[in-house]
Amino acid sequence: MTADLFRLDGKTALVTGASSGFGHHFALVLARAGAAVLLGARRTDRLEALAAEIRTQGGHAHALTLDVTQADSVEAALAAAGSLAGPIDILINNSGVSGPAAFAADLEEQDWDRVMDTNLKGTWLVSRAVARRMIAAGQGGSIVNIASMLGLRVAHAVSAYAVSKAGVTQLTKAMALELARHRIRVNALAPGYFETDLNREYLNSPAGQAMIKRIPQRRTGQVEDLDGVLLLLASDASRYMTGTVIPIDGGHLIGSL
Repeated sequence: MTADLFRLDGKTALVTGASSGFGHHFALVLARAGAAVLLGARRTDRLEALAAEIRTQGGHAHALTLDVTQADSVEAALAAAGSLAGPIDILINNSGVSGPAAFAADLEEQDWDRVMDTNLKGTWLVSRAVARRMIAAGQGGSIVNIASMLGLRVAHAVSAYAVSKAGVTQLTKAMALELARHRIRVNALAPGYFETDLNREYLNSPAGQAMIKRIPQRRTGQVEDLDGVLLLLASDASRYMTGTVIPIDGGHLIGSL
């Protein structure tokens, strides 16, 4: 049946940044689709609570201490993952930070570095480590990066974030090209404005409310709006897709500034 294409039974998925926001939600979606889920983040107390929630629902989940900006931490987490759940079939690169709202000329170097290290370098470090294991196992797999609409279109005072997500977009395409021969697909979601802990204050401000009125659908996204595309890219339903970046933005990219 067509619906079965979106099932993930027998698959193991790693979700980075799973302690809150999108990552927390993605982990639940993947578990409900049948995947055993590895939860990676630095805040392991939150991960343990999420793992317990998934197990209560009949799923399989394990918490992993993971700092995506440190290669040693990535390798240690993946070594632990192998003993807990076996080879990783699906990687969701979700870890990210927004950085301060500031024009590029006013940014401090450490703020720029923090955004780049987490959003871009972190995505590369985890992808590299997982891809190496997928190649060695000869199993293929799916890597799904979380990019952003702002990696495709800029806005004021988000230069570091926008540049980092543009980098994720190009990394997605570059790795898709290089890994296709190993049956590893690399695609990305590019969400528009979804209310999260990172942007809630802005979206509730007068400037944020004015911006929402310019979105063609006249609303911000709800996390459930990402579920179908996430399962499409994670599952065999997208087995002939790679190097694709899919905006989920209520039409924002085709709207006016």
